[in-house]
Amino acid sequence: MSLDTSTLYLVAAMVAAMLGAMLLFFGKQENIAALKWWGTAYLLGAASVGFWTLAAGSLGETFSLALNAVGFVACGMVWNASRVFHGRKPNLPGLVFGAIAWIAAATTVAPEASAMRLTIGAGIVAIYAALTATELWSERRRTLQKRWPTFVVPVLHGFVLMLPILLGDLLHPNGDMSSGSIWVTVFSLELVLYAVGTVFVIFMLVSERTVTAHKTAASMDPLTGMFNRRGFAEATSRVIEREANAGRPVTVMILDIDHFKSINDRFGHPAGDEILQLFAAIVVNTLRITDISGRIGGEEFAALLPCSLEEAVLAAERVREAFESSGIVVEDGSVDTTVSIGVAGGPAGTELEVLLAAADTALYQAKRGGRNRVEAAEELPLSPENWRRKTAGTARNPQQPGVVRLA
Repeated sequence: MSLDTSTLYLVAAMVAAMLGAMLLFFGKQENIAALKWWGTAYLLGAASVGFWTLAAGSLGETFSLALNAVGFVACGMVWNASRVFHGRKPNLPGLVFGAIAWIAAATTVAPEASAMRLTIGAGIVAIYAALTATELWSERRRTLQKRWPTFVVPVLHGFVLMLPILLGDLLHPNGDMSSGSIWVTVFSLELVLYAVGTVFVIFMLVSERTVTAHKTAASMDPLTGMFNRRGFAEATSRVIEREANAGRPVTVMILDIDHFKSINDRFGHPAGDEILQLFAAIVVNTLRITDISGRIGGEEFAALLPCSLEEAVLAAERVREAFESSGIVVEDGSVDTTVSIGVAGGPAGTELEVLLAAADTALYQAKRGGRNRVEAAEELPLSPENWRRKTAGTARNPQQPGVVRLA
């Protein structure tokens, strides 16, 4: 069965045009600049292939060169789209460099030197394809098995976008599109498949980024920019596992701003929000970059430190002193800023809930001891459930020794 290659090229151009329009539509709907770049590149590529198929033979050499140049601009736009997707600025000189280089080369090479033109054009497309693949591969966040399409498909897409035109000039120098080349027929079919495949990769990348953004939003506290309770638990679980594999201890501290409700009542919620933001900044700036901190309640914060209990107590003291000396002044007067901190450490592999339970008990002792102080737990509860039961029993009988002994 023989297929008319000119018809296949037109089908490929129409598919690319529809995909380009779809990318532009979603780019405008979701306000994603990279999709607009990709959509425009598809439309330019479709126009280049379509017009070349229909009219290149009748309008002569100059028109064919111009269509090829448009196709190279489309390749440059695909590369720039990948740059924009990763938050980089478009490279406008690089956008048109391929087209300029092609026109300069084509005008200096004899028209009958089709093989030389093919080599030059394929080299330009290969450069754009490599740049595109490098951009999309540069922020790989998944395993190689899941990210390989972002590398392979752009490379193939760059060649598929331009090679039908270049090969058409070589195989049909007189504009005769009726000859039945099996290879060209297969290649034109691949043009459709790879155009669809590229859009699949684009939407895969956009979907991955959207999911990541939603996960980040669900794990972050919007007021302070720190982890919320969920994000803190997820982040610390990885650190605890890493430290357990290395046989190193971890320590948790719970930090509670003193008299926060009265601050809201006296100075208003805007002042309370300002204090929360100030305290969050102090915690982040005072602790090490390897420490993980988050806001786990209204005025309650927590931090996990991969270090010994003694080191964590010193770090907690630095946080307490920094917050106490920060002082906020509002229209109604100065605001006392103090914090009580409970610290608990455990051997490698201690569960987060166990550490939080012990640190919470130490925090309770710091509150009872006058606030604005750090208390350290000397002993961990056997389990969160045992801690809850024995803590409840201690509350009923204050003389009964608790599970956690405090320094």
